[in-house]
Amino acid sequence: MKGIFITFEGSEGSGKSTQIRLVRAYLKKKKKPVLFIREPGGVRISEKIRSILLDVANMKMGDECETLLYMAARAQLVREVVAPALKKGKIVLCDRFLDSTVAYQGYGNGVDIATIKRIGRFATCGIRPDITFFFDIDAPKGLSRINRPKDRIERRAMSYHNRVRQGYLAIARREPGRVKWIDATQSKDEIYAAVQQHIDRLLQGR
Repeated sequence: MKGIFITFEGSEGSGKSTQIRLVRAYLKKKKKPVLFIREPGGVRISEKIRSILLDVANMKMGDECETLLYMAARAQLVREVVAPALKKGKIVLCDRFLDSTVAYQGYGNGVDIATIKRIGRFATCGIRPDITFFFDIDAPKGLSRINRPKDRIERRAMSYHNRVRQGYLAIARREPGRVKWIDATQSKDEIYAAVQQHIDRLLQGR
């Protein structure tokens, strides 16, 4: 792949969406071919799956069904957008990717992580991020930042969200070369300064 794949991860209310917008603007200013996408979603089929996953009317959805729906949405996004963009040399910014399924469905719901990773390799065609930013924040504080009606996942018990955060921390400890831990309790500017340093180093290496 000629391009660069950058993913943004974090618990609810971590502020990752704000940082993605800032990184996108920074790369555009540097005249880089940049593309922003989100998960689940990004393409028509995946957006339809997203609506099913986040709908509060679907509270009885099983863990296996939930995991596979996230993977299905991801597989379609990779086929339609991610793989073609990377082949063309674009910088792809993705709001969530496979780490989210490991954290939310694996650590959060208790789905076997080895199984998630095995299905993940199939769904992503083996594509892995060049760098991942993990915006870390205490679960109660992050959830308190949400000022809109909560979706199906956000409405889960605090114990669930605490497990998700611990999952992300475990991923970051296991892959420090790829996953960059960012303290999301800092100011927006402080967080962006840390992110920009990593972005500049990544670009210099290409």
